Amino acid sequence: MTLSGNSPKILVTGGAGFIGSHTVVSLVNAGFEPVIIDDFSNSERSALDGLRAILGRDVTCYPVNCNDAEIMADIFRKEAPIGVIHFAANKAVGESVAKPLKYYRNNLDPLMLLLELMPQFSVQNFVFSSSCTVYGQPAQLPVTEETPRLPAQSPYGNTKAIGEDIIRDAIAAQIPVKALALRYFNPIGAHPSAEIGELPLGVPANLVPFITQTAAGIRPSLTVYGDDYNTPDGTCIRDYIDVGDLADAHVQALKKLIEAPAGASYDVINIGTGRGETVLNVIRTFEEATGVKVNYVIGPRRAGDVEQVYADVTKANRVLEWSARRSLAESLRDAWNWQKKLI
Repeated sequence: MTLSGNSPKILVTGGAGFIGSHTVVSLVNAGFEPVIIDDFSNSERSALDGLRAILGRDVTCYPVNCNDAEIMADIFRKEAPIGVIHFAANKAVGESVAKPLKYYRNNLDPLMLLLELMPQFSVQNFVFSSSCTVYGQPAQLPVTEETPRLPAQSPYGNTKAIGEDIIRDAIAAQIPVKALALRYFNPIGAHPSAEIGELPLGVPANLVPFITQTAAGIRPSLTVYGDDYNTPDGTCIRDYIDVGDLADAHVQALKKLIEAPAGASYDVINIGTGRGETVLNVIRTFEEATGVKVNYVIGPRRAGDVEQVYADVTKANRVLEWSARRSLAESLRDAWNWQKKLI
């Protein structure tokens, strides 16, 4: 795809977050002009400094909540984007169980507002941040886009399933929007420059930042929850995808939407590596890639954990002409370099 004239603007809600900030870099590299909308409730303003260091310039950022209809309409009017990538959402599984109404309101209201505003301002292209949580523990592996969705294990996971349904139903009603929902597997890593990366608030909920914080001495040890699963070493299996590869997938999705004929359309695509890695193998690979030992202990299984899940990425390869390029070792080395910068 060739972009001509002024760089087309793309609204990126949650663009200062982990995945959003990396996608901003990929958008600029692809010739787009990202416009960040982020109220910094789940991110840090330092991400903007990191983006400036990588890109050599500032990126437009509106520090507002994307649930404010009047403000969002003003942004659409002023910026005249050709597309929206929607990341903004609360994402802590435990908090979602304790505060379900907060999650349903914060994760679904902005989505519906965007789908109302886009036709008003003739914006057709929409990429939605979904999740492999919609699959639960699948009966068969790898997971394809046709794998049945299972009931969510948390209100957070349910907001992703409901979000997909909202988009599907709105487009079935022929709103003039072309949408792709990308079902991520497990994003890890950081930008190779170590200028942006994952910034978990409080105790990390994800494996890799817990590994890096333990290696850095911030956490005394890492607990591996269960070693008696039906897997090669008894620990859970996940599909870990580098955040840079994931960011590139968003750009490819956006390009495909722009190239597609005008009109209502909707599809879902898995974004992963197509490989499953056990928890212990991730720890071993980190130690080999960095030369740093991780103090870990084996604990009991954790309620709600899926034994194993990994993606079939045939559709992403075919439809988006995209595939993951970075190795697990590269991702873990970048995550460690980012952690060292934070110390």
